[in-house]
Amino acid sequence: MLITIDRPQARNAVNAAVAAGLASALDELESDPALRAGVLAGAEGNFSAGMDLKAALKGETPDIAGRGFGGVTEVDRTKPLIAAVEGWAMGGGFELALACDLIVAAEDAHFGLPEVKRGLIAAGGGVIRLPRRIPYHLAMGVLLTGEPISGHRAGELGLANQVVPTGQAVAEALLLAERLAANAPLALAAVKEVLRAADGAPETEAFAAQRRVMRALMATADVREGMTAFAERRAPQWTGK
Repeated sequence: MLITIDRPQARNAVNAAVAAGLASALDELESDPALRAGVLAGAEGNFSAGMDLKAALKGETPDIAGRGFGGVTEVDRTKPLIAAVEGWAMGGGFELALACDLIVAAEDAHFGLPEVKRGLIAAGGGVIRLPRRIPYHLAMGVLLTGEPISGHRAGELGLANQVVPTGQAVAEALLLAERLAANAPLALAAVKEVLRAADGAPETEAFAAQRRVMRALMATADVREGMTAFAERRAPQWTGK
């Protein structure tokens, strides 16, 4: 599923309408068994400039209760979501990308959290997630200076899974999504569930959570199908059951 933020005249800044649209799209991705993975992109050469400050000054909020910025940043999803970043991913735009499971960045991409330049902090997940993705001092450099980093630098730091030629981020992200979609959907969901449970937990608790997830996974028809397909040297036919 390709989800596109389509406000190019505002560099795809997120207002209340965009947040509602993103929330609805994620709900569709999650509920439709025919959809295995999603790609989040921005229209016409930019990912997102983040929060629409003009709308915010009028009292409009880009947050959705229980779902966070853009209806995305605080949502637990079972299906993988890939950010395809062309151009600018600034402020909340960068936070939308950080909320995704993988990032494909174009060579012309720029990632930044400039909130401190406006008297704010990156409260849509930037302050929390960035130091978990890259070393502390490097994350603090981005957060405290408000200066952006390039797509190439994001790749060097491990923020981006792939750095691709300008204009190719969506196409490459869709190819990556196809590779994910070929895998067992319940196994993909299990990976995400274990990662959430293990985040910040002592190893004993993390392994206990993993055993619980594995017990449920091992009882599924897809596990038997995967083993049978391997033995029969054919591609598995996943049912998500």
